[in-house]
Amino acid sequence: MPDYVPSQTDTGTMWLAAVLLAVTSIGLLLSRDWRWSLGLLAGQYFAAFWLVLAHWPLTMSAAQLVAGWMAAAVLGMTQLGLKDDDSAAETSWPEGRLFRAFAAGLVVITVTSAAPTVGAWLPDARPGVVWGGLVLIGMGLLHLGISVHPLRIILGLLTTLAGFEILYVSIENSILVAGSLAIVTLGLALTGSYLLSIDIDVPDAPEVAE
Repeated sequence: MPDYVPSQTDTGTMWLAAVLLAVTSIGLLLSRDWRWSLGLLAGQYFAAFWLVLAHWPLTMSAAQLVAGWMAAAVLGMTQLGLKDDDSAAETSWPEGRLFRAFAAGLVVITVTSAAPTVGAWLPDARPGVVWGGLVLIGMGLLHLGISVHPLRIILGLLTTLAGFEILYVSIENSILVAGSLAIVTLGLALTGSYLLSIDIDVPDAPEVAE
């Protein structure tokens, strides 16, 4: 079977999706409102869907998209059930958005310089696919390194996993792999939902009498 040579339109679409991935992942890093964060997560999975579509058939790519949207829905329903909106009280270090934007810029620069080398290791992957996958992995790891809030941790893990999926689809075309990745995505969302929900039943620490 001859190799598929993407047209200029296909290449442009893949790079547009890769840039959208960068925008949504940076937005996740800067956003402090969980509603915006979950909306950006849904957009991130839609952009990832277009990159995965370059290597997987529509049905398998759609399965990853649906799994990502279901994960966002699970986290959203859990947040709606919380008694207090603690999105503004999340703990992270450092807390300044300027630093986060600067760190995200360093990740993009690092990924841009490393993408050609990684692309040589994955000869079947398109350049836009490699760049987009590495951006998600880098932003996800950065997210994990500067936040300790359960929702932010799960968002970082989902972002990192989505980047791994984008890179992995270029070397493996299997229904079993697609199903396994979807299960892991939903498992992370359910784990995050549990970690968020147990905060509801945790009583406040009693004051110690002097």
